[in-house]
Amino acid sequence: MTYQGVLTKMETEFLNPIQYFLVFENDFINMNQLLGKTITMQFVKYQCLNCGLDKPIYRQGFCKSCFFEVPQAADWVMKPELSKAHLDQEERDLAYEKKVQLQPHIVYLANSSSVKVGVTRKTQVPTRWIDQGAHEAIEIVEVPNRYLAGITEVALKEHVSDKTNWRTMLKNDVVDENLVEWRERLKEFIPEEAKEYYIENNTETELDFPVSKYPSKPSSLNIEKQKSFEGKLVGVKGQYLIFEDDTVFNVRSNEGLVVAIEIKV
Repeated sequence: MTYQGVLTKMETEFLNPIQYFLVFENDFINMNQLLGKTITMQFVKYQCLNCGLDKPIYRQGFCKSCFFEVPQAADWVMKPELSKAHLDQEERDLAYEKKVQLQPHIVYLANSSSVKVGVTRKTQVPTRWIDQGAHEAIEIVEVPNRYLAGITEVALKEHVSDKTNWRTMLKNDVVDENLVEWRERLKEFIPEEAKEYYIENNTETELDFPVSKYPSKPSSLNIEKQKSFEGKLVGVKGQYLIFEDDTVFNVRSNEGLVVAIEIKV
């Protein structure tokens, strides 16, 4: 059976284990059902997630011209502290920026390779933690806009990492941490403007990923350069497909690529 479509980040369901879906325009694949099966992936062409043209992808699924124009790729997306919609100031599209920035946001701790701090919209919990491959996470504050979340993250990352080591995460080379203790330890560093939004007495969320074999030396697949790949799928974690030969493929970082996937019987 062969499927073809443009890659976007896998959709997920927070079950035990987490369910993963590769969604194309007219079809979808439940990736959990492919565990233990051999699949072939072939690069077909590019398809910018904004203009739809067959132009090389620059970043985040967009061609170069779209990346510097669309509001979904503005600086505040990666750096929430740069958000200005609460000041009624436009960066690229004020209506879009208000819609995304002026809603409840969570600052959280997640343990994927080590404990890290992050920001997400409240509606993206626990999806954001799943995408990062975190096996445990906890909310620290719930604030009314993205700016407050951003300045809180900036303050806390003076005391805890804000990065994930993807190799450590994929090898599952991680240590369980007491995130309640971490949260309480970091409380004093929350900026004054956000202190009232601190969340008391919550417990950590645990996540279970569908992986039968973790890679000992993960090697990243560049499907653009290699053109085609065949391997047995043994796991899915974060936004990575994990194959038996330690090859891993980051679906999210390949958004905007059209691929053909064949499932071998």
